[in-house]
Amino acid sequence: MHKKNLLITGASGKLGRAILLKGIPDRNILTPSHQELDITNKKSVEDYFNNHNIDETIHCAAIASVLKCEQDPNKAILTNSIGTAHLIEASSKKNSPRFIYISTDYVYPCENGPYKETDRTSPFTLYAFTKLGGELVTRSLKNHCIIRTSFFDPSNIPFDTAFTDSYCSKLPIYEVAEAVIKLLKSNFVGVINVGGERISLYNLYKKYKPQIKPDSMLNTKDQIKRAKDSSLDITLWKNLKGKLNGD
Repeated sequence: MHKKNLLITGASGKLGRAILLKGIPDRNILTPSHQELDITNKKSVEDYFNNHNIDETIHCAAIASVLKCEQDPNKAILTNSIGTAHLIEASSKKNSPRFIYISTDYVYPCENGPYKETDRTSPFTLYAFTKLGGELVTRSLKNHCIIRTSFFDPSNIPFDTAFTDSYCSKLPIYEVAEAVIKLLKSNFVGVINVGGERISLYNLYKKYKPQIKPDSMLNTKDQIKRAKDSSLDITLWKNLKGKLNGD
């Protein structure tokens, strides 16, 4: 049986690596380097798609740092929004390819979660604006799946304090990788929240780093905008996951 050709952009990034570690043995996986595929360069994308028969794409490549996006907005827009548009345009010339777009919980107002997929989007950071831009162009492709999520690496929590008054639905990165693979192989089209139950950052990280200390958003003095409550309503994901697992 012919294996589908699956393109993973950003395969050297955290989520890309986690997906590769999980493995998708029934796919022929393409993981081009930046030199082979520069999503910010339209010709580079066109050439790569012309030279490879792409059946599916998991689009992980992005500037995911809120701070880096604020420091270089042009690069953030070029990578996260326009780069996605280049991929969508190239994909649209193929025969109904599957396109998985990794978005963020930050497209919501992040003030009073949990948020449903149908709730209004109102990004409060440039990073989230650029990811929402990527969402908008992705919707133009018929066979698309937009995953709004947030993840962390339980084995690498590089800070010593966490907020008790900031709430989220973050998942360990390997759980998000599993979800991405399940959604890739599903027939789901549209937007879906993938996350865990609402929990404070402190209570979440304390599970994996018991020595972490509690802190408050009121004590922050940096210029980075913080989410008060980015938690997600994951009803749709739980129902779909149950069906995919045969529950």
